[in-house]
Amino acid sequence: MILEISTSTAVLTSTALIIAHLRHRRFQKQSESEIHALELRLKQELQKAYDERNRLLDALGDAFLLVDSTGSIRFANEAARTLFGARELLNRPVGEAFLDPRLVDALLRCMATGEPVQSRVVLPQQTSPRGDLENRGFNAWVIDAAQLPTPVGGSITTRVIIRDVTTEHQLEQVRKDFVANASHELRTPLAIINGYLENLLNDDMIEEPEMARRFLTIMKKHADRISRIVEDMLVISRLESGEVNTLKVEPFRFASCVKDILERLESVIRNQQAEIVVKIANPEAVMQGDRFYWTQVLFNLVENALKQNPYNGLRVEIGGEEVGSNFHAWVTDNGVGIPSADLPHIFRRFFRVEKHHSQQEIKGTGLGLSIVKRAIEAHGGRISVTSVPGSETKFLIVVPREIG
Repeated sequence: MILEISTSTAVLTSTALIIAHLRHRRFQKQSESEIHALELRLKQELQKAYDERNRLLDALGDAFLLVDSTGSIRFANEAARTLFGARELLNRPVGEAFLDPRLVDALLRCMATGEPVQSRVVLPQQTSPRGDLENRGFNAWVIDAAQLPTPVGGSITTRVIIRDVTTEHQLEQVRKDFVANASHELRTPLAIINGYLENLLNDDMIEEPEMARRFLTIMKKHADRISRIVEDMLVISRLESGEVNTLKVEPFRFASCVKDILERLESVIRNQQAEIVVKIANPEAVMQGDRFYWTQVLFNLVENALKQNPYNGLRVEIGGEEVGSNFHAWVTDNGVGIPSADLPHIFRRFFRVEKHHSQQEIKGTGLGLSIVKRAIEAHGGRISVTSVPGSETKFLIVVPREIG
């Protein structure tokens, strides 16, 4: 009996051990399965977080890079990939990815000091980050670098933002050039006026009527020039202000606008014995626009042709025709023309074409063509110019017939 009990106990014990072992193995397998499932879920969550981060960073308009402690690029958003074009960025040192070392300077200083660094660089076209896509000449960029918070035991990561500020840079240069040129253009006539005033007052020239009259005539000429420069600058300022009410849009006949400017220039046309030809396909054609600025446009173009060719026999043609939903207008002349090297610059403020063919100095404000371009653009149109010196110079304007 004792032997049976012992045997039974041994069997039960063995059975219990086997059952316990089997239960342990089942639990272990279940735990491994749960751990595997947990790891898989964590990887999915991590990938989802990475995808969400990448989607947010790709939505940025500025180029965004993550750089490790060795200076290698570990992440580049969509804007960065677009900016650098075909160049490979990932896992490359920034010094190799950027064509100009000035782009890397802010990052290197940030990595060396641990402090945020922001710098602005102006680059020549050849070393722009855009590579062969760059066609804007000098280009400007803001480089913003800062280290990200580093977890304990983690490696240092630096984020770099590259912002294109070329448009702002060019506008700033335009403003500087405008102020400098305006100051120069106003200083000359003012100096002449002051000089003649000193002669009149200090040298008793006022007692000599003939001499005083000659001096006053010269002073009036230069005072008129100052007045014209100021008036033209105010016109440009209004056109560039972007104000809704800058243009007073109303219907008007193009032919009547042409008639008005020819009446204003009648004495100049007669003195130069210039031939004016008007070719308007439909004299009753009605346009939508600001008649004041259209008068300025045509007046400046025709006056410019007369000023640049101050000799008898000049032929000027003014034309217009409806082409679909647009209106085409043009002013041509058969004068000396514009050198091809000057054509890209003639709409710049205060730009004047050098007239090596003429000994007569032709003085204008240098703002006429700039006003023309901005007035046409304000009407939603465009203006182009072609010139064959000695044969034909043509200004072509294309504008919508109706401004929405």
